[in-house]
Amino acid sequence: FHAFRQCTRLEAGETLLVLGAAGGVGIAAVEMGKAFGARVIAAASSDEKLAFAKSAGADELINYSKTPLRDEIKALTNGNGIDVVYDPVGGELAELAMRSLAWRGRHLIIGFASGVFPQFAANIALLKEAQVIGVYWGGWARRERDVQAENLAEMSRMIRDGKLSPEVTERHSLEDFAAAFDAITQRRAMGKVVLTMD
Repeated sequence: FHAFRQCTRLEAGETLLVLGAAGGVGIAAVEMGKAFGARVIAAASSDEKLAFAKSAGADELINYSKTPLRDEIKALTNGNGIDVVYDPVGGELAELAMRSLAWRGRHLIIGFASGVFPQFAANIALLKEAQVIGVYWGGWARRERDVQAENLAEMSRMIRDGKLSPEVTERHSLEDFAAAFDAITQRRAMGKVVLTMD
């Protein structure tokens, strides 16, 4: 929520690319993007994950294990590029997405699930007047407590009104935390994986 409201000022009609679209933060970004009125392009590594993203509202799908990411983005945007990239993945995909930004596009760095920090070419940011924005919610929430409280209240209203529906797909007991961790680290998880204390 913070990424779209404070960091990018995501507007209705803009194109949002979500990398790792079926993971916990990715699927939330798909739903948020739709709630904010964006055209959402979900990118993931399997057709099963993309079907999950489609069920959460994604407009277009890219299986980056089958087709080149940049070629698909170019085709889906008529060569205009992406307005906002939501990137919890990092690595080579981040670099390709950055090169696919539209004029004055914004690339949100959420994390590095791939385990590789991207090496962005500074000339791309210059030539496109693009922004690379780090989104560190924890640090921001500690510094901007009043705005965070407003965001939380608005997000709660959106959930109550059915505009957002957190996608919890796996539940594990606290004692079974290793299985939950394995699902996440092996990239099998779709949506949120939660631990329960029964």
